[in-house]
Amino acid sequence: MREHTNPWVFGISGIAIIAFIILGVAFTDQLGPITEGIRSGIGTNLGWLYMAATTFFLVAALFLLFSRFGNIRLGPDDSRPEFSSLAWFAMLFTTGMGIGLVFFGVNEPVTHLNAPRSEELTPGEPEAVGEAFASTLFHWSFHPWAIYIALGLSLGYFAFRKGLPLRPASALYPLLGDRAFGWIGNLVDILAVFGTIFGLATSLGLGTMQINSGLNNVFGLPINGTSQTIIICVIIAVTLYSVMSGIDKGLRRLSVLNLGLAFVLMIFVFLVGPKLWMTSSMFTGAGDYLANIVPWSLSFPSPLADDVAATFAADWTLFYWGWWISWSPFVGIFLARISYGRKIREFVLGALFAPAAISVLWFGVFGGAGTYYELFDDSFAGFSDDEAEATYQLMDLLPLAPAVATIAALFLILVVTIFFITSADSGSLVVDMLTNGGDTNPVRAQRAFWAVCVGGVTLILLVLGGEDALTALQAASVSTGLPFAIVLVFMLIGLFLALSKERKPGEPKTVRAEDYRPTPRPDRR
Repeated sequence: MREHTNPWVFGISGIAIIAFIILGVAFTDQLGPITEGIRSGIGTNLGWLYMAATTFFLVAALFLLFSRFGNIRLGPDDSRPEFSSLAWFAMLFTTGMGIGLVFFGVNEPVTHLNAPRSEELTPGEPEAVGEAFASTLFHWSFHPWAIYIALGLSLGYFAFRKGLPLRPASALYPLLGDRAFGWIGNLVDILAVFGTIFGLATSLGLGTMQINSGLNNVFGLPINGTSQTIIICVIIAVTLYSVMSGIDKGLRRLSVLNLGLAFVLMIFVFLVGPKLWMTSSMFTGAGDYLANIVPWSLSFPSPLADDVAATFAADWTLFYWGWWISWSPFVGIFLARISYGRKIREFVLGALFAPAAISVLWFGVFGGAGTYYELFDDSFAGFSDDEAEATYQLMDLLPLAPAVATIAALFLILVVTIFFITSADSGSLVVDMLTNGGDTNPVRAQRAFWAVCVGGVTLILLVLGGEDALTALQAASVSTGLPFAIVLVFMLIGLFLALSKERKPGEPKTVRAEDYRPTPRPDRR
């Protein structure tokens, strides 16, 4: 272990993770109901906090975009970005929600079509399509990325412009001073490690299920623990090669490649699928989303309400908000790490509007095709409840020759696999930075250690714990979002306090000690 590893964060995080794994495997039946009960209790009594905090993050991001602070760089005034815009966007996108889009791209719009949030709409009818896509985009567009921006922008500013460590505690410095790096900072970092490890393991578990489902669809590989163990071991081995290659040669190249492959897959499905319906779904869904974003953002589900809208918000929206917040340390820290030298306005534009546009396109194509066959193909019995299987079912429904359908399914498996690798790679980088006090240039061997740990946690919970353990893990990850939602609010307050002291354009420079902290440009190890 390196000498500047934070022993408190590393030790307590490790003990908590190991304890959860042991309990998850040994007491799967008991742990599931307990964690689900905690999640349900949070949703019932504190759902308003999730909704209010997430809306605040989006409003703050839009304010920063149009304010005078938009021209401030994440680094010295003469700093410039270390990655091209394409590489930067590819890395943030593949890390932020790559696996999730592939996993839920077909299933979620179809699910909302058959169970709309509005009582006025008839389930499973064409008039429910617009709201189905609007509800999906509400969960996958501006709000989740506003959460990531809240953390990523705060850390990027304090790390690269003020020279503080790249750790969540740094954003609390304007509020707490040096106390931010005491036990309070350690507690915040431990929460971040916990959310990152378990949130990442859950996502990778979903990715493993989808890869296994695809290999079953193409080659007949059985869907069981043995198959999933082999899949995880092979992918982690490739991840280790990426980790040892460094960010520039490994993660950056894989992210750019994966972004290109995902676009090829999307364009292919669009060209062979019901193009007019998909295009109409895109525009109708985007329009309904923009028309409803304000009332839905301010619609806090009441624990006493039992109408369809309140049930929908509790079952879907609160789950997603807690999920994205629990993931925010992972995505936000990584986003800050790759954003040295970028202006705040550029950061917000790239991390808010570009991913939202991709979500509109992706769900419009895959969800559009899915809803088309769900509504109009009389020979089709309907998509299964298994999200991992839905996209492969879609490939079989497209008007393709059997050989072409097989190639398309293999291509989908490749896309999911590379998403898996990039997530594990970037996740190991983030956890290593959290446990070594915010060092932006972690040693590759220690990053490899964390990559193996993430793979091990995924393996134990998915294969040994079974499906119920994975459900319990998802609930635990969502629960970690509650304390971190409060932390994020204070981080943004600290950011605005620091920004208020920045010079206005044309104002003479005032000598302040914090302007002269060393702010080294990170290397690409």
